Amino acid sequence: MSKEGIYNTVISEIFRQHYEPGIEHFEFTRPELEAVGVRLGLDPKNLGDVIYAYRFRRPLPKEITDTEPQGLQWIIELAGRAIYRFRLERINRIVPSTSLMQVKIPDSTPEIISRYSSGDEQALLTKIRYNRLIDIFLGITAYSLQNHLRTSVTGVGQIEIDELYVGINRNGAQFIIPVQAKSGSDQISIVQTKQDIAYCTAKFPELICRTISAQFMNNDVIAMFELTLDEGEVRVVQEKHYKLVLADQISQGDLQNYRIYE
Repeated sequence: MSKEGIYNTVISEIFRQHYEPGIEHFEFTRPELEAVGVRLGLDPKNLGDVIYAYRFRRPLPKEITDTEPQGLQWIIELAGRAIYRFRLERINRIVPSTSLMQVKIPDSTPEIISRYSSGDEQALLTKIRYNRLIDIFLGITAYSLQNHLRTSVTGVGQIEIDELYVGINRNGAQFIIPVQAKSGSDQISIVQTKQDIAYCTAKFPELICRTISAQFMNNDVIAMFELTLDEGEVRVVQEKHYKLVLADQISQGDLQNYRIYE
């Protein structure tokens, strides 16, 4: 059986053991996952990747999605240490708009970095950092505080934030800015957004939390979203698309167009 086939079988078996028609959520534990995985010959060291894959990378098996009521989808969220929760949530996919204008930004990425970057989430975070896209997007001055922050949130469990910024505006207000980065076919995670907000609200209650998600589009265009929680659901506050180019590729016409939006 392929790796994908094993993963699908593991998560489907967990779902089958708990699901009943009409149920809207249920919890399962790491030991349950281990029992099913070991029985199928899965290396115990890869069990964490099973959960991560279905939370952030790949769709759930059809056996599971066929049970979704109209307008709802199953998500997997953390519910404590070594505890996970399947829960039905309103469908809310954050995807880049195809009609937004691309704003050209002089590329400040060092050439040696561009030469060896891989095009993954780390490359995206690097380009955002070198080109100060958080500052440009939010209109504040921001500084990278920590990347790949592994921490925990009460009632949620262990989480990882791709990068964390702190910032300040011209009036002296201070901000905490969690950044989520996605590349390729990976979709922006609503679950991860909620976890990032929960952590920042608990850890930095004196700071204003502004949550950012970024994604590589075609031709290395970077889509950036500011997200917020509105009545328990993740909503888009603003979206911009940035194209990193050589300085001489920004024409006078481009500059005239950008003045309109000032």
